[in-house]
Amino acid sequence: MKKILASILLVSLLQSCGRESMSEINTDPNSYYTTVPSTLVTYAEKQLTDYVTTPNVNINNFRLTMQYWQETTYLDESQYDFSTRNVANNVWLYLYVRTLKNLDQAKKLIKAYKPTAAEAATWPNTMRNQLAIVDLLQVYTYQILVDTHGDVPYKESLDIDMFPLPKYDSGKDIYADLIARTKTNIANLDASGKSFSSGEKIYNGNVAKWKKFGNSLLIKLGIALADSDPALAQSTIQAGITGGAIMSSADDCVLPYLTSPNYSQLYTNLVASNRTDYVAGRPFVNYLKNSSDPRIDQYFQKINGDYVGGAIGEKSPATVNSLPGTFAYVQTTPGILLNSTEIAFYIAEASARWGIGGDPATNYAAAVTASFKQWGKTTAEAATYLAAHPYDAANWKKSIGEQAWVAMYDQPLASFNFWRRLDFPVLLPATNAVAEAEGKVPVRLKYPVSEQSTNPGNYAAGSAAIGGDKLTTKVFWDKN
Repeated sequence: MKKILASILLVSLLQSCGRESMSEINTDPNSYYTTVPSTLVTYAEKQLTDYVTTPNVNINNFRLTMQYWQETTYLDESQYDFSTRNVANNVWLYLYVRTLKNLDQAKKLIKAYKPTAAEAATWPNTMRNQLAIVDLLQVYTYQILVDTHGDVPYKESLDIDMFPLPKYDSGKDIYADLIARTKTNIANLDASGKSFSSGEKIYNGNVAKWKKFGNSLLIKLGIALADSDPALAQSTIQAGITGGAIMSSADDCVLPYLTSPNYSQLYTNLVASNRTDYVAGRPFVNYLKNSSDPRIDQYFQKINGDYVGGAIGEKSPATVNSLPGTFAYVQTTPGILLNSTEIAFYIAEASARWGIGGDPATNYAAAVTASFKQWGKTTAEAATYLAAHPYDAANWKKSIGEQAWVAMYDQPLASFNFWRRLDFPVLLPATNAVAEAEGKVPVRLKYPVSEQSTNPGNYAAGSAAIGGDKLTTKVFWDKN
């Protein structure tokens, strides 16, 4: 891991800077140590969002795994061959190096900053707010790593000088620490003070909104523990609800992509690449059609007057299958990290499990309605849909699981978690899936191949601790 971090960190830090910082770098080879932290935050936020939202088969294949899309020509990834392209290596590049390490460097610069005389009185408060925001982004990123792999490097992951070969920490222990960190960050956020005056691109330094994000992150962390640690799950979720979470689209945690060259990763891979690699997945399209779901016209484009999906794991030409919706072909489509629809579904699930947050049927309806409104549909359309697809208290996992699958269409990592936790929808494995999938849809991503060669001792210990580095090994919270 040290080789990955050391060789790419400098490039990542240099790329993170804006035009003013670049001019300094061109004259000072050591300026990446002294650049202002906001430039590192900008870079980290974009790299994190790029990873979460990209459909690039070298980086993030969860749209394929969740059967939203199918490949037109090359079938490796839809058949779960993630090793040939070393996908996990790129996951760690984006998350450990380009996101976590840049955020870690930003923390160091914030702590080392010497305020001016005019800033001296307010700087302690500003510093706490900045550090809390940066740490919340790190918490979010580490959760992705645990949810994707299981046990991963954590405590030793960012100090490559002291820990060139970092050990793997227990996913359960990491989660407990992430919850504690999030609570501390929320407590440290003071909406009456300042944070970043520039560079922070998600909420533009709005501390009140970052506090809502922190409470929402508690809910996201808590619901993942529903089957592995119900007591901690409930207390964590309740803390997030009580503290005030993202309940409106106005508070959604999204990165606003721009026009060239900083356009969305969907546009990058569907338009700028000059390729047509993806069409609708048949199971998902058929579910939408059978449900008479009006969101289908936002999710996909008609082909020959109909919505058609390709068989999972089979070549599916764009000439006879539906392309993704037009939103994916727009440069400025925002990248979603966490939004009110996702939180609404977590609260619906929490209320179904334990009665937290209100009536389950009401929360279920609120979650579905939030998704409809997110995709430009009306409350009336949602009501009509809900009348035909009411909450089923006797089989709430199916009700919430299938509706979350539909709602999380543009949030495939969240969808992957819902599916593993609730076991709905029922997904059948791809045709001609690779042998290491063992006839199943994968439930985790294997560790990077590079770890086997550069960190073999800790890789072996980490793999043994989770029950083997396999696509079929469940992460610690996936109990069913």
